[in-house]
Amino acid sequence: MAKIQGMQALEVLDSRSNPTIYVKTVFDDGSVGVGYAPSGASTGKYEALELRDNDPKRYEGRGVLNAIKGIREKIAPALTGMEIDDFRAVDQKMIELDGTENKNNLGANATLAVSISVAEALSKSKKLELFVFLAGYFNPGNDSFAIPLPYFNILNGGKHAVGSTDFQEFMIVPVKFPNFAEALRAGTEIYYALGKILLERNYQPLVGDEGGFAPSLFSNEQAMELLMMSIKEAGYAAGEEVFIALDPAASRFFYQDIYQLHRENRTFTTDELIDYYKVWIDKYPIVSIEDGLNQDDWKGWQRLTAEVGSRLEVIGDDLYTTNKNRLQMGIQQKASNAILIKPNQIGTLSETIETINFAKQNNIKFMVSHRSGENEDTFIADLAVAAGGGMIKAGAPCRSERTSKYNRLLEIETLLGEKAKFATRDTSQNTGLQ
Repeated sequence: MAKIQGMQALEVLDSRSNPTIYVKTVFDDGSVGVGYAPSGASTGKYEALELRDNDPKRYEGRGVLNAIKGIREKIAPALTGMEIDDFRAVDQKMIELDGTENKNNLGANATLAVSISVAEALSKSKKLELFVFLAGYFNPGNDSFAIPLPYFNILNGGKHAVGSTDFQEFMIVPVKFPNFAEALRAGTEIYYALGKILLERNYQPLVGDEGGFAPSLFSNEQAMELLMMSIKEAGYAAGEEVFIALDPAASRFFYQDIYQLHRENRTFTTDELIDYYKVWIDKYPIVSIEDGLNQDDWKGWQRLTAEVGSRLEVIGDDLYTTNKNRLQMGIQQKASNAILIKPNQIGTLSETIETINFAKQNNIKFMVSHRSGENEDTFIADLAVAAGGGMIKAGAPCRSERTSKYNRLLEIETLLGEKAKFATRDTSQNTGLQ
């Protein structure tokens, strides 16, 4: 059984140049694990607390020295010398040390970085690839792995690209390909095509937080038209080889019980916005809509799922914040048929796994996701393969904090060889692709 020998915590920078947490955990057998805490710009109000210093003299208040202090003075002393064979014991210890439901004392950014670093060190101690080690918490004894379908956010809007569209993410999903490598190539070629089309129309080739292009468009539907043009320009068939996925992030444009699309100077009630989506679903090859409604609009979610859930994924992100208890509420109310999984929303790997397994038990699909503030860490690639959900979103095929995840999936596919199964049109858990 491995013993935790030491732990180092540093304040480092994420992809938006904001401070975040890096943790390195060392075991007595020499195994080393590293964990980073990502950060979201478009955050749900039910997420676990991301502890910031709020000191205006450092990083405009965004520093994380207090969270680092908590690791050094509370977490590390409690864990050093601890013999473990299961990282869940470490997570439970941190949950007890924090003593609050939303990690208000230690911060979910601190606990997650520690949790991931310990899990990675433990996988190395056991001489297992991280995805193989993690798979034991989802499918014990399984030696066949599904490489997930990539959801490429090639056009950014909302809080990820101020001045672009109201809707936050316009994604392409290459499904009819023999393996992940070919799907990645197709997604990248479509990304190239979009860049060329935007240049031809005199849009500046700016990119948003997640690497997608961020043109200042006059409407949200113009983004859909550009995606369709790009798929065709790259030589692929929309609705057959490549589909479209949306993340409107509707909580961001919900004010005083009304949905306001400023780019179009239009307002919608819940029912009107659902009808708006239904027109798009009939017109474009859409396979999923994430956060199509406000995080507290439960009745709206029920109607949306009832009316389009048989045709595509209705994914809750802000609605659930990777929280098992909130997911249970959603299941009881039939509010969605899928959940987005972001480990930093809940604060430990153990709680993330618990939520994923609960979703599986209740036939709720799930997609593993990055955050808009990312780093070079590739952990979610291993998590997505281990969990077997068949879907991952990690941004555009651009910028190293995004491509590092995709490159890790390429590596995993190569490592697995014939044991690798790509989540194709026929094998994906995505309702809209079956």
